[in-house]
Amino acid sequence: MELPPRCMMSKTYSQKVYKLQKALYGLKQSPRAWFGRFTKSMRAFGYHQSNSDHTLFLKKKQGKITAFIVYVDDMVVTGNDPEEREALQGHLSREFKMKDLGPLKYFLGIEVSRSNKGIFLSQRKYALDLLRETGMLACQPVDIPVEEGLKLRIESNQVSVDKGRYQRPVGRLMYLAHTRLDLAYALSIVSQYMHNPGEQHMNAVLRILRYLKFAPGQEILFTKNEDHQSVDVYTDADWAGAIDDMHSTSGYFTFVGDLGCVSKQPIKLYCDNKAACDISHNPVQHDRTKRVEIDRFFIKEKLDEKIGELPHIRSEDQLADILTKAVSSRVFSKFLSKLGM
Repeated sequence: MELPPRCMMSKTYSQKVYKLQKALYGLKQSPRAWFGRFTKSMRAFGYHQSNSDHTLFLKKKQGKITAFIVYVDDMVVTGNDPEEREALQGHLSREFKMKDLGPLKYFLGIEVSRSNKGIFLSQRKYALDLLRETGMLACQPVDIPVEEGLKLRIESNQVSVDKGRYQRPVGRLMYLAHTRLDLAYALSIVSQYMHNPGEQHMNAVLRILRYLKFAPGQEILFTKNEDHQSVDVYTDADWAGAIDDMHSTSGYFTFVGDLGCVSKQPIKLYCDNKAACDISHNPVQHDRTKRVEIDRFFIKEKLDEKIGELPHIRSEDQLADILTKAVSSRVFSKFLSKLGM
């Protein structure tokens, strides 16, 4: 800490330092200090942190579960144990200066609404604000974010565009990926050219914005009271599909049952590659699979233990296709409907 200008101090105190008693807003260490104290309090109250996200806290008691996630000093609480939720609210009120804002309606740009079907999440306001900021509010809409069969690459003689003009909308669009599965593949493509965008890349971004005008309030539905006790996974890969570096693109969707449920059935991993399914089940070693032998035996071990199943699915029913390639408008609309959007 530096003394303010023209402040005089005797030599007796010139080597003294301040001892921090309480972290204040504006100091770099204050968020870490607050979260450290918060975590300690929650652990003492019987909650544990998720391994996948340390801001997520869980507590299971007598077959019921309570969960909440923290962002700075805001949090969302959910679960199927009303008594535990009341106890948690009382504990938080005693330990910290907090208040209950009631049922969740808006959180970090995500709008939440409810019906007899379940819970809807959307980012309509955020999408409309983005269209207004980019001057695309009156643009001509399109029904898919990426043209079917589109392949982008960096051309040696391409006409470059202003990086800021390209990066600003892409950065804002990336936030929409929290609830917009329909934008995932398109954004994964255009975000690869942030360092050297050309006109073709800018046109791809403008097309995404035009699609956003077509469906600004696209919602994702989490259904309730659905007796779904299994875990289903749809996975797909576009092998060496990138023109610039021959990298592959992979994606997957996971359908999970109710909150905290334990699957009593093998996990179904739907794959539309019949050769991959046959190799996983075939105990005979193949010379052509030497480079993937370790993975192959690992997968076969899980199949033998009945932890998972690898049923073959037709390509026209492979939902993960919209995460790995540009599909037609008809297929795109069909898959979004099946995904609950």
